[in-house]
Amino acid sequence: MKAVHFGAGNIGRGFIGLLLHDAGYEVVFADVNADLIDALAASDHYTVHEVGVGARDLVVDRYRAVNSQTDAAALAAELADADVLTTAVGPNILKFIAPHVLQALRDRSPDAPPLAVMACENAIDATSLLREETRHLAGPDEWLELERRAVFANTAVDRIVPGQPEGAGLDVTVETFSEWAIEEPPFGDAPPVIPGAHFVDRLGPYIERKLFTVNTGHASTAYFGFLAGHTRIAEALADPSVAERVEAVLHETSALIVAKHGFGTGEMAEYREVILARFRNEALPDTVERVGRQPLRKLSRRERFIAPAAELAERGLPVDGLLAAVEAALGFDVPTDPESVELQERLGTDVAATFVREVCGIEPGHPLHDRLVEVVARRTAS
Repeated sequence: MKAVHFGAGNIGRGFIGLLLHDAGYEVVFADVNADLIDALAASDHYTVHEVGVGARDLVVDRYRAVNSQTDAAALAAELADADVLTTAVGPNILKFIAPHVLQALRDRSPDAPPLAVMACENAIDATSLLREETRHLAGPDEWLELERRAVFANTAVDRIVPGQPEGAGLDVTVETFSEWAIEEPPFGDAPPVIPGAHFVDRLGPYIERKLFTVNTGHASTAYFGFLAGHTRIAEALADPSVAERVEAVLHETSALIVAKHGFGTGEMAEYREVILARFRNEALPDTVERVGRQPLRKLSRRERFIAPAAELAERGLPVDGLLAAVEAALGFDVPTDPESVELQERLGTDVAATFVREVCGIEPGHPLHDRLVEVVARRTAS
């Protein structure tokens, strides 16, 4: 069995690549980072170091590495007979992966089993996005033939992979907890064999539970912690004032998950405690600046703050905690993060309603609009 994985960064090596390797796949890493690909090609193994209760050191070997920017022929050859294609590149990069997916389907024998395509991103329906990007490139007539050669399945992924210590090389430090949920119906009765993942009939509830608890909670901790002068995530949550505000956010997102997807109130309370305990892991050297980076993306319509706040407002449920987190995100001023720089520039020039419409995707008339404009107006020029 062969898997081609796009994105050889820390998540790719320390999570998806690891689980594919442990499942018995021959793993091929594809990335545009020439230094990283050269380092992988020059080494025959790397180690994933877990931290936390039950931590282990796990060796990944028997892999190959291809530069997806400069060696298209080698990548196409690897994809032609791959069984699985996965990504961990960030949702905004999927459009650049789509041409490779299209070429893989063009080169694939019509008699071969379908290629299992799974985008493992912190985004809702990321694989569907990749599929649409690929379909658009192919055109309707060709797509009628090519779509039979692949199965596109959405996934939900969860593992904290912090910023790595200097000099770590290819090794990756990760938390012990991990979850890779994959929707099973697209595969019919022949899902790929990945023991480290689990297959579910309906992925949507699991994706939103994860995104609106783990991602929303992690980013909230980063932004509240940054404003409070903390450096590390665990340190920020040890501050009672930060912890109280983060818990307020998660109580609101839990209320949405309970109302929308039918999870029990007690079940969500237990899930929140597990997540907060993970954030408090002192062995994870995660910083508020790393977790808070790319604030403009995190403030967009389908992301971790605005998406749940909009749905809660539509249901007439409280959003005070989420709006406080949004306001904290607006104060994220880190000169080394390009999005933070752009955010602060926009706050200095934009009218609040313009910012809410263009960045947050909330239009006038939406039940969240006026309150969101009030929050932004406290930070903007008008």
